[in-house]
This record gives sequence, C-alpha cells and structure tokens, in this order.
Amino acid sequence: MTTAIRAKLSTMMFLEFFIWGAWFVTMGTYLTTTLHATGTQNAGAYATQSLGAIIAPFIIGLIADRYFSAQKILGVLHLVGAGLLWYETTVGNFDHFYPGILAYMIIYMPTLALVNSVSFKQMTNPSKDFPWIRIFGTAGWIVAGLTIGWLGWEQSGSLVLTFRMAAVASLILGLLSFSLPDTPPAKKGQKTTFGDIIGLDSIGLLKNTSYLVFFLASVAICVPLAFYYNFTNPFLNEVGMKSAAGVQSLGQVSELLFMFLMPLFFVRLGVKKMLAVGMLAWGLRYVFFAYGDAGSNYWMLIAGIILHGVCYDFFFVTGQIYTDNLAGERFKSAAQGFITLATYGVGMLIGSYISGPIVDHWQTSATSHNWQTIWLIPAGIAAVVLIVFLVSFTDKNRIENNPGLDIEEPSAQVEI
Repeated sequence: MTTAIRAKLSTMMFLEFFIWGAWFVTMGTYLTTTLHATGTQNAGAYATQSLGAIIAPFIIGLIADRYFSAQKILGVLHLVGAGLLWYETTVGNFDHFYPGILAYMIIYMPTLALVNSVSFKQMTNPSKDFPWIRIFGTAGWIVAGLTIGWLGWEQSGSLVLTFRMAAVASLILGLLSFSLPDTPPAKKGQKTTFGDIIGLDSIGLLKNTSYLVFFLASVAICVPLAFYYNFTNPFLNEVGMKSAAGVQSLGQVSELLFMFLMPLFFVRLGVKKMLAVGMLAWGLRYVFFAYGDAGSNYWMLIAGIILHGVCYDFFFVTGQIYTDNLAGERFKSAAQGFITLATYGVGMLIGSYISGPIVDHWQTSATSHNWQTIWLIPAGIAAVVLIVFLVSFTDKNRIENNPGLDIEEPSAQVEI
C-alpha cells in the first residue's frame, strides 16, 4: 500500500468506530435521564444492534457482494446514517426515538463488514497489514469516550450532543468513502443463496460435539454481555463516577493490551483454558460491579472495566481462531459469519430482552436501582455457562461423522 492509501484506510477505520463509540456507550444514560425511558425500553434500544447484525448479512450478501462497489455503498450508508443520527436529537420521547435508532443500526451494522472489505482489497499480506489499520478503529472508540468525559456531557445532561457529534463524523466518513480505493463487488454475476448469506455451509461443524458445546456457550455467554453494553454507563453515572464514558474507554485500552499478549497466553494455556478464563473474567467483572462503589471500593469499578479486555479477547478472539482452525480453508468465511450471527445476533438479542425487565424489577426509586442484585444475575449466568463448558468441552480438533463436509485437517494443531 502507498502511504496515501494507508492514511485513508486508517482514517476510515478511526471514523467508523468513533461514530459508534460516540453515542453507543452513553445511550442508556441519555435514554434514562433525558427521555425518561424504562430499563426495558433501554434494552430494546440496544437490541437494535442485534437486529442490525441479523439483517446486515443480507445487505452485504444481496447488494454489496453482487451489484455495487463496497466504498460507494459505505458512503451512501454513512450519509443516510448522518441524517438519522441528527434526527434522533430532535425527538423528545422514546416512542419516536426507537424507530430512528432501529433504522440507523440496520444500515450501520453492514458498514462493519464493508470497511474490512475495502481494507483487505488493498493488502497483499492482510495478516500483517490489517492489524495496523484496525487498531485505528479501537483508537476511534477510545477518543470518542475520552471526548465525552473531557467535555463533561454526562454531568451536564448534554448527551444529546453525542448524537450530533456522531452525525458530523458520519457525514465526514460518508464523503471520504467516495475517495477510497475502488472495491468492486466480489460476487458479481454469481447466485447467492439464503444459506450462503447466513453461513449455513458451516453448519456441519455442529456435528462435532465439542464445537457444538463451544457454539452454545458462545450464544449463552452473550446473554450476560448484553447487561454490560446496555447498563454499565447508567450504572456508573448513578453510583457517582466522574466522566464515566471516558473511564470506560479503559476497557478498549485493555482490549488492545491483551490482544498483543494473546500469542503468549495461547502457548501456555491452549484453547480450552483460554475460553474458560474469558468466561471466568465475565463473571468476575459483574461481581466487581455488584460490590463496587464511588468510595472505598472504587477500584472494583475500575477492575470490572479493565477486565473487558480479558472477556473479549480470551473468549471472542480465541473462539474466532478456534472456528477458523477447525473449519478449514473451504468454510472459513461461512463459519465466521455463522458464529457472528449467533452471538451478536441471537445471543445479544436474547440478553437485551432479558436484561431490561430485570433492571426495571430492581428499580428502587425514580433515579436508583439495586445494582448489587442486578449485577449478580449476569454473574450467575456466566458462572453456569463456565461450569457447563468445563464439564462438556473436550476439543478433538476435527469433524466427526460428517460425510457431508470435506474439511481438511489444519496443518498446525491447536494445543488444548
């Protein structure tokens, strides 16, 4: 890649995740304090991410991969998204807010795949080049959180400005997209089936008992994950943390750190222990939240946030590597699409619809909740998933009794 193309791709990735981080982290607080939404309504708004994740493959599979260049679709989606985000700042109640955020997430979630497609097209060695482009996305999310904390929008009740900030960034990225390198449709003229879109070609992996256990654990662990995404910021603001959105960016810093350390842990732990440590961190994070406060136990809140890196990298990244290794060359893309649809789509959707009523049930006044009980519930769910996983998972790293799929043994075995 030339320096100019690298700069454009890095800017694209920065803006892509700056836009998301600018409003997503604090939306729960905005809905609760400004639009007076209930916990169930709050969770419903966050569930639009899952609905968008479920619909996104159809937009990519039926439109982007067959008819139009990826960078042009990216530009159009972000320009429309800018208008929708700005519209959200003009509504005064949740009933009007929800359709707008649903429409926005349906068009935003496909852009996550599009920025990857645009990036990979320009790379001769993606495994070497892509991480140095993708890291700017994490930086964008961190900068968004730090900006909100620095400007004090949570304390001043000005979180409506987060949507305007995201709208402006979306407008900039929309215009920038048309100057990105051309990325023509990958499957122009080819027939795309429903099974291709949702990755059904890889469903034979589930005949492997150990992979089935991993798959179900992945869906189940996303139920407590929804509690984190939906209610951490309202919780931290309610207990009195200053600049909560900025402090939450420590989670992304942790994610970067543990990403660099993962090869070292892989050698020493192997897949099963890596996945187990990730699930253990999930439960421990919620225990820290349950007993943390803005006083003497403030360190527990910080520890719970920092554990995000272990939770995400050790489980999701390890799971992606495990899936890639087991699927073989023919079914890598289908398998990754299938597990993403199951986790961020189905698992998170279930978690969102469970978490909202629980938070409402344990509301103690108009402005307070019994957070200790609330957080111990996802901690318990994570603990149950961990126990079942430890008892049931024994990876044999091959497909058993599956004549329908000709999946090659990977050349490098993964240590268990």
